[in-house]
Amino acid sequence: MPFLELSELAVKEPVQGFRGRAVHTDSMTVVHWEIDDGSEMPPHAHPHEQIVNLVEGSFELKVGDETRALTPGSVVAIAPNVPHGGRALSDCRIIDAFHPVREDMR
Repeated sequence: MPFLELSELAVKEPVQGFRGRAVHTDSMTVVHWEIDDGSEMPPHAHPHEQIVNLVEGSFELKVGDETRALTPGSVVAIAPNVPHGGRALSDCRIIDAFHPVREDMR
């Protein structure tokens, strides 16, 4: 089905304060996140390429040894297996694209 309504997709909360709705194709996953102010994503790594797009709010992201505060329009490309994590500096919305598919988000 090529046309979807975000509001009709199931919400998953893998970490407290990170609510995501995932769209999957055969080769990628896109997750639309709503993140509560102060919520933290612990440092982690995975075999997926990831592109982070900050849409609204602000988020402090650490990738490898570098930390930056993201604002609307910030885009970050994270290579596979690179440790990363961060925290919301305000309520925010992020769109993450992953390749290959994130089976854990199905």
